[in-house]
Amino acid sequence: MTKKLTASAVSASVLVAAIAAVLGTTPASAVSAPLNSTRIAVHFDLAKGQAPENITLAPGGAAYVTFAASRQVAEITPRGTTRILATLPEPADRGIHTPAMGFPLTVGIVRAHDGTLYFLYATGTPDLTGVWRLRPGGVPQRISALPSNGLPNGLALDARTNTLYATDSVLGTIWSVPTSGGAPTAWSAAPQLASTGFLGANGLKIHNGAVWATNLDKGTILRIPILRDGRAGEVSTEATGLPGIDDLAFTGRGDQLLAALNGPSEVALVQPDGSHSIVLTASDGLQNPTSIALRGDTAYVLSAAYVTAKDPNLVVAHLNDQRRGHGTQTRGWAHHPSSHRTDGR
Repeated sequence: MTKKLTASAVSASVLVAAIAAVLGTTPASAVSAPLNSTRIAVHFDLAKGQAPENITLAPGGAAYVTFAASRQVAEITPRGTTRILATLPEPADRGIHTPAMGFPLTVGIVRAHDGTLYFLYATGTPDLTGVWRLRPGGVPQRISALPSNGLPNGLALDARTNTLYATDSVLGTIWSVPTSGGAPTAWSAAPQLASTGFLGANGLKIHNGAVWATNLDKGTILRIPILRDGRAGEVSTEATGLPGIDDLAFTGRGDQLLAALNGPSEVALVQPDGSHSIVLTASDGLQNPTSIALRGDTAYVLSAAYVTAKDPNLVVAHLNDQRRGHGTQTRGWAHHPSSHRTDGR
């Protein structure tokens, strides 16, 4: 290429190389039902560092995402317009000491009922690594410092107790932090959260009184009850055999969930008994999916293209109503699959 690469493009290429070396690729598995009306709703620009890492949904139809390599938080409208809400400060050393990565990245994100966004930033430096907050119309600020020798990754919000939970993929820890900010607590450092060489505890959700986490290296889904006093209960392994698992989202049918498998570029439907089937593959547009969220029967799957290095995107699909044999559709996302543009500020 004769065109000069931007810093974001260089970071994106480093990210691709780092993760590709560990995850590799595997052939797509056979697909079973029950997702339909699958389409790519938004395409992102990898040259600008737009490797989408995590997603959270708003009641009005918008989605909020983090772009790992560009240190950004963005809003995506149902018509596919992407608006940059914040770009986080770059560390003085450009994040070369960020564990497992070597450059700074924005990761997990959640949205509170009042529209406040909470998200994680990993830089390898003590002045920036931690939990950040962005109020509507405001500017981002760090509310809790997390260990700079770790890699904060997945984030979940327990609205009942105003508590944030964050996985650390390098230290094998789940931290808890009040939404008001302050010092973090090592909520769980169970051995099941540890990595085997790259990334351990990764995706995170609160469901039915428990914290559910994935372990990328081990291909497992873990459940940790939240005890009455707020402490972590005994860890149970709910599913295995999910290589490269990143994020998860519950379907609203008990403990059934969808899981994003990064390396294989697949989404698995995991049943309460731990069995699973592959319901989306690269043929549906997946490019190393990193995050997944559901609004009703509509699934939103982010792909960062870490390994494929092409077409990071947002895929929308609809979960069949297993009693009626069809799914419901969310207005906007389903009807404007090719309408997208990227704005900055």
